[in-house]
Amino acid sequence: MRYRPLSSRLYSKNRELFMQAMRSGGLAIFNSNDIYPISADSTLPFAQHRDIFYLCGINQEESILLLFPNSPKPEHREILFIKKTNELIAVWEGQKLTKNQASALSGIQTILWLDEFEALFEALAKVAKVFYFNTNEHFRAKVETQTREDRFIRWAKAKFPSHPNEKSNFILQKLRSVKDDEEIHQIKNAINITEKGFRRILPFVKPGIWEFEIEAELAHEFLKNRSDGFAYNPIIASGKNCNVLHYVDNNKQCQSGDLILIDVGAAYGNYASDMTRTIPVSGKFTPRQREVYEAVLRVEKNAMQLLVPGILLKEYHQEVGQIMTNELIGLGLLNQTMVKNQDPEKPAYKKYFMHGTSHHLGLDTHDYGLVDQPLHANMVLTVEPGIYIPEEGFGIRIEDDVVTQEHGLPINLTENIPKEPDEIEQLMKQA
Repeated sequence: MRYRPLSSRLYSKNRELFMQAMRSGGLAIFNSNDIYPISADSTLPFAQHRDIFYLCGINQEESILLLFPNSPKPEHREILFIKKTNELIAVWEGQKLTKNQASALSGIQTILWLDEFEALFEALAKVAKVFYFNTNEHFRAKVETQTREDRFIRWAKAKFPSHPNEKSNFILQKLRSVKDDEEIHQIKNAINITEKGFRRILPFVKPGIWEFEIEAELAHEFLKNRSDGFAYNPIIASGKNCNVLHYVDNNKQCQSGDLILIDVGAAYGNYASDMTRTIPVSGKFTPRQREVYEAVLRVEKNAMQLLVPGILLKEYHQEVGQIMTNELIGLGLLNQTMVKNQDPEKPAYKKYFMHGTSHHLGLDTHDYGLVDQPLHANMVLTVEPGIYIPEEGFGIRIEDDVVTQEHGLPINLTENIPKEPDEIEQLMKQA
């Protein structure tokens, strides 16, 4: 594999914590993702379902994990089913995992071939009291495609209509929101690759360069350093495109005097990084661009200090909104009258800063996290304020990744990625 895997100890711990949260007699099932078709015989590259990966570290299609902590037979308390290879598969796709390899990666002792799943599941289901199905309950999720997990759930409900069921995702949201030290190290690996990519493009950018050329330079550096690739669709937005929050066309030529908003992150071992920097095409900020940039930077630094255990994200976003309001007044974009007369449900600052400041980060870019509960130590979050001024033709966002601490301020995992305007200008001169 391209990346250095995490220890089987981590996956064993994750499974143990999950099983401790299950009801007595519960049987939990986790499926790999499908390989999704495009058309004809073309498919998208395989991307593992993050939940099964979190629990066993297996990055192979057609894998199934069963957790049945109250099984009368100890060998059936953790079972991993994997695809059996053959000569034809070996020739066309390469060897799949052996049972010994799957056991070493996951820490699971009972490894069976996939064709043994149905018979054993039916036998275990007859003594299980409740199924744990892994539906997608992320608050941002909008899934229109039927997944492999969906098909299994439909089959299991038809086969055992009287079985009650619970949602695994509610347990996983709690567990995955707090990161193990090994996970934080893997995120840091992804961040280090992102830093290399960003430093690569600083002297490369100049008037006339195309957004997709910058994307290509980043992709080259990411892959050269054993990244999985981009953790999400990269945003390379120059000029007025800076004001489109999820601009991913990346097809405009960069013009002298414009800014480029670069929102990218490398993935490593399925863990994501998430960084945004805004840089001047010509290598030097105009006075107005720098004024706005420094305002965003102040908001970001102040917001970062608020991410401590015990705070609710709703309260945090409200405090950041007040900080942003003061900066927008200083920039002449808002005034006291506008703030006084604002709709509390739609505060005035939202005209120029319309998105949230932070989200959880981990195996997913928008990772699991209990957004209505206080933060805990060892949560990894982004900090990403922005000011977008379409009437002035530019927008600025600055984003870092931090990990909360038991005591004191969070640690900025992306602190080595340049963001001070003087440093950015100096590095862009080194062509």
